[in-house]
Amino acid sequence: MGLSIPSILFGIVIAASASPYPRALPDWNAFRDIGVFYPPTMTEEQPSTKLALVTEPRGIGSQIPSWSPRPTFSTTADGKAQATIVIAPETSLYGTGEVRAPMLRNGTEVELWNTNNYLYLDNNRPLYQPAPWVLAVNKDGSAFGVYADSAWRMKVNLQSKIQFTSDGPPFRVIVIRGSNPQEVLTRMSNYTGKIELPPLWALGYQQGRYSYYPQSKVKEIVDGFRSRNLPCDVVCMDIDYMNGFRIFTFDSVGFPDPAGLSSYLHQHGFKGVWMIDPAAKVEPGYSIYDSGVQNNVWVKTKDGQEYHGSVWAGTSVFPDFTQPRVRRWWGDLYGHFLVRSGADGVWNDMNEPSVFDGPQGTMPIDNRHEGGGELPAGTHEEYHNVYGLLMVKASHDGILKWKPKNRPFVLSRSNFFGGYRYAATWTGDNVSNQAYLKQSTPMVLTLGLSLQPFAGVDIGGFSGTATPDLWARWIGVGALYPFARAHAEKGTPDKEPWAFGPEVEAEARIALERRYRLLPYLYSLFYEATQNGLPVIRPVFFADPRDPSLRAEEQSFLLGQDLLVVPQLKESDSSTSPRGIWRPVSLVGEDPTTDDYQPDLRVRGGAIIPLGPVMQHTGEKPLDPLTLVVSLDRNGSADGWLYEDEGEGFGHKYGRYKITTFAAKRIDKNLLLMSPDRIGLLPDRPRALEVKVLSDEGTQTFQIPAPARFPLWLRLQDRDNHQALPPSALRAALVWRCAKRNDGGPADRQVGH
Repeated sequence: MGLSIPSILFGIVIAASASPYPRALPDWNAFRDIGVFYPPTMTEEQPSTKLALVTEPRGIGSQIPSWSPRPTFSTTADGKAQATIVIAPETSLYGTGEVRAPMLRNGTEVELWNTNNYLYLDNNRPLYQPAPWVLAVNKDGSAFGVYADSAWRMKVNLQSKIQFTSDGPPFRVIVIRGSNPQEVLTRMSNYTGKIELPPLWALGYQQGRYSYYPQSKVKEIVDGFRSRNLPCDVVCMDIDYMNGFRIFTFDSVGFPDPAGLSSYLHQHGFKGVWMIDPAAKVEPGYSIYDSGVQNNVWVKTKDGQEYHGSVWAGTSVFPDFTQPRVRRWWGDLYGHFLVRSGADGVWNDMNEPSVFDGPQGTMPIDNRHEGGGELPAGTHEEYHNVYGLLMVKASHDGILKWKPKNRPFVLSRSNFFGGYRYAATWTGDNVSNQAYLKQSTPMVLTLGLSLQPFAGVDIGGFSGTATPDLWARWIGVGALYPFARAHAEKGTPDKEPWAFGPEVEAEARIALERRYRLLPYLYSLFYEATQNGLPVIRPVFFADPRDPSLRAEEQSFLLGQDLLVVPQLKESDSSTSPRGIWRPVSLVGEDPTTDDYQPDLRVRGGAIIPLGPVMQHTGEKPLDPLTLVVSLDRNGSADGWLYEDEGEGFGHKYGRYKITTFAAKRIDKNLLLMSPDRIGLLPDRPRALEVKVLSDEGTQTFQIPAPARFPLWLRLQDRDNHQALPPSALRAALVWRCAKRNDGGPADRQVGH
């Protein structure tokens, strides 16, 4: 070829100098692409919702008469505030929070009102997490987002327009434009805030049941996973661990030693997540109730009396989370609870709030909330939709106070737009049947398009009886959701992986081992979400927003921008995949062409995906060997990146993390693989490297023993022939690094765009 290895290397690193990892940089163009619009009866000085937003949006759109799209404000015949945006033909609409409906929202109407809609039995009733937010994708792939800044009960009409109708006072509308939907989501997340990096263990598989009782049963579940080599990180404790369903208590018969149980979990590589509901039993002598009375924390009726409603423990009271002092009181309750239980995470449920004997299953809308700080006093009608958000904020802040060295993990059924800053979520009480399986992915995708990146479903179905075939298909796809947990209702058959026989157990092992191999990639995607707000699970139209054939695809999905997941739900099901190169990859020896249960995984041409070894839990072993899956594009090139930190604690906020970039280039029958950039203070550790090169000719695997060093020269016709490049090549890399730094660093390229 007439070129030396150093000169080849220099050209490749220059070509790869656009950083493949996400960074939170100023968006200088956003100002002109944001419009904040006020109805005539409202001024900028009037208070707006202080719950969904952490930063006040600023933009010039409303000041430019020709700027579009822009809302029209009106009042309905019955006096309700309304805002309408006209949309062009072939505009695709998404969002609105948690719904049991297609991901493509055109032609629908949804009511935003947090509801404990058990098993989603009433299709006309809303679910647990509303979002007054619509993402619109134009025919040309450009996009805009519309946020109605109100937490009141609202209807969103998407039948031929975008129309918000509120039961509350007039509200402002925020419109954000972008060159593609990813840019719109990133810009909106700049105002709602972004997810905090969860502890690594929370990304492992979780197993729950209503309920594992007594504590010996929990140990049996732990032993069942470990003895069968089924990866799992978490067991979830439902309400039966409590004394008569009294929150912050323990059943002295069934759970006499919760700290000892937690110790057993930890010894076997498990964490425990314990449920805490908002309702406290009305019972003088019960410490939580007495403390709440003494501190005047309970929600009041319109007449100023303590509001009582029926929940699991019987007649109960509810904290008024609109008051900052009540949120602090609630957070402090976790101090003793965490010590006594040894809990690693908390599961907030029933926080719509659900009231068995209340109107429409909740509190009367004329109950009073006292407010405080930035929140004014108001009725429950005003604060109903954010009751769950305020609860999980109080839980999150309290756990952080009492365990300051650990990242809080809170799982919540109810929440509101922006509440992902405090809690992960699942989609609530579903059913073990094929229809609910097919609804799972569009529901999780819609939550992601509503800016909730950490979401999943009850794998296998909460209620009803799962057939072996159904459960095997569900664990195959559910193990690839951002939040992966199987859960089951009291009185239903067992739904642990081994409960369906050896064939399903083997399929579950494959599904879970795939997830654990993908954890380095998934964890990197969660880091990405902390930087640019993009969801971990993404619709396939993100790969090409201009392709109309992808707009309604809701069974296949992307993890990040580089991994396509094509589930096998039924033989008759079909899906639409994005154009371009998407090469199949096997992670643990599985073959989806002959396996009826495991989704097909395909790697984008031009991508490098990091994988880890199979492990039984996230703390079992270090990331050694590191596997790099290299899928070359048409030019024989690929790049990727890996985020690492300590998996727990907050050292990553002070530089104790590591971002490593990778670049590959095919040169004749050779592959040059290098790591052109490394950021962060986390020390390097020697480790082995496995490289799987995907090409049109098939897959070739190279094993490089520790300590593997870059750059590497791999001979593609000989899997045993690889070498580290000579010092002259390393000098070329050093020259490039110096030149890059003198230029102020590489041009930023947001992952996902």
